[in-house]
Order: sequence, then C-alpha cells, then structure tokens
Amino acid sequence: MQRPDTTIIAINGKTPRIHDSAFIAPGCRIIGDVEIGPDASIWYNCVLRGDVTRIVIGARTNVQDGSVIHCDGPMPGRPEGYPTIIGDDVLIGHMAMIHGTVIEDKGFVGFAAQTMNGCVIEREGMLAAGALLAPNKRIPARQLWSGRPAVFMRDLDDRAIAGLQMGVAHYVENAKVHKALYDGAPAD
Repeated sequence: MQRPDTTIIAINGKTPRIHDSAFIAPGCRIIGDVEIGPDASIWYNCVLRGDVTRIVIGARTNVQDGSVIHCDGPMPGRPEGYPTIIGDDVLIGHMAMIHGTVIEDKGFVGFAAQTMNGCVIEREGMLAAGALLAPNKRIPARQLWSGRPAVFMRDLDDRAIAGLQMGVAHYVENAKVHKALYDGAPAD
C-alpha cells in the first residue's frame, strides 16, 4: 500500500493500521495511532496525524481531498485527551478540518468546515460547508447546523439522509476505481 508519494509512518510506538480494502490516495500523510476501516477512502493530499492520541476512521467513510484530521493528547482533567473518532458511512468534504471530535455513523461534514475539541456530531447529523463547530458543541441526530459559529438550522428529513448515503456509496465505488489505477488491478 505504501506509495512513493504517500507518507505512512509510526511515531511514539504507534503505527497506522489500514484495512487492505481502504484507498489511500497519493499525497496523503498518515502518522501514528491511526486506524482506517474497510472500504474507507482517504483522498488526495489529506493529513491524518495521530501523534498525541488516536484517530479512527470507520468503514466506508471518506475523507475528501485536502482535509486535515488531528487530536489532542492527555491534559489535566482529561487523561484520554481528545481523540478523533469517526464512525461508519461518514462523508467529510474537501478541505475540512476535524480536531478532537466524535462523528457518529452516517454523519456529514461539509466542504471547508471545521470542528474543534470535544465536539460531537451525532448519527446522521450534518455540519454545513464552511461552518465552524466551536469546542464542546453537539449536533443532535438528524440536525443541520451552519454558520461561524455553527447554530441549528433545521431537522433533516429521510430524503436528505438518503442523499447523503448515496454520496457514501458513490465514494466507495469511486475509491475502487482510483485504487485500481495505483494497484494495477482492474476495478470491480
């Protein structure tokens, strides 16, 4: 899986664990305590830096081009620090910055959105493009938040959720095509 233009390295005794079916695009930097699940995709020029605590990327989740994912290590009153835990079937848009955040299954983070330490995006919750989720904020399930700082905009209906899941399916299939280009094998 290691490509000449991709950095996947251990630090502080922690080595990235990447499922064989995951797609890691050229230009990515994956460092330390990072786990990437089955059929996940980390797109061109992303940085996932688990140097102070862990980062988990769930199955079929995609982290789109130019995104940065980091975390904060142990600190007074918070011995576990602020890991970044991203569930299954999550969409993370281009140029997003995710820091010390939990994103539950089927969550969504839009283009150039930012999350800060202690944030939670519950199942099927959505942070809109360009939004900033301030520290320790929680987006409840099936809500859309937008703005800088982000605030509640509206509830998401079944059609909106279905559209997001179509995006997940698209990225799983598109990642297979891209992976085959670099691995020299035909896509399914």
